[in-house]
Amino acid sequence: MSAGMRLDVRIPIGGMFTLIGAIITIFGLVSDKKIYEQSLGINVNLWWGLVMLAFGAFMLIMAWRSSRTAKKMAQ
Repeated sequence: MSAGMRLDVRIPIGGMFTLIGAIITIFGLVSDKKIYEQSLGINVNLWWGLVMLAFGAFMLIMAWRSSRTAKKMAQ
């Protein structure tokens, strides 16, 4: 198997976390504020959605950087 054919697990993980994080963030932005009374008024969906979005973006950036480095080394 060549270096270009390897599956980088960061791509599907990053994509999944980015997608779910975006969905949860949007829900946190548009949802009714009354549902957050039990969590001391903290918009848990917004904050955890942003954390998941940042983690997913980080994983995708790391996969992109890794593929660039592998291409440079292959030349």
